[in-house]
Amino acid sequence: MNKKKMAAFKKILLREKEILEKQYRDLEQGNLLASQSDFSGEMPFEEEYAASGTSTFERERDLSLSENVKDLLQKVNEALERIENGTYGICEMCGLPIPEERLEALPYANLCISCKQKEEQAMR
Repeated sequence: MNKKKMAAFKKILLREKEILEKQYRDLEQGNLLASQSDFSGEMPFEEEYAASGTSTFERERDLSLSENVKDLLQKVNEALERIENGTYGICEMCGLPIPEERLEALPYANLCISCKQKEEQAMR
């Protein structure tokens, strides 16, 4: 891959990193605020009892979203490291180049399509 394309992918990844970091901060801030209101007992008993199922669902959803964002952020950071050490765009399993079309769709991809399919089949 030439330097111009590598720079373009780096720019995309840095933008993605910024977005993910903001999403993670927002989710964590929301979880922190929800936790504080839960512990402070700000709701009357009737409302607390009626809203407990909704509150629990929303908290679990936010925690799940937070973990997903954290996972994607780690993948983006690893892709940026691969750019720095010169291994970006090379499949970590077979060592062949990852098609640019795949990197355009998933800029943090570390496996070619064939190896990713093998990995998924092995997990079943």
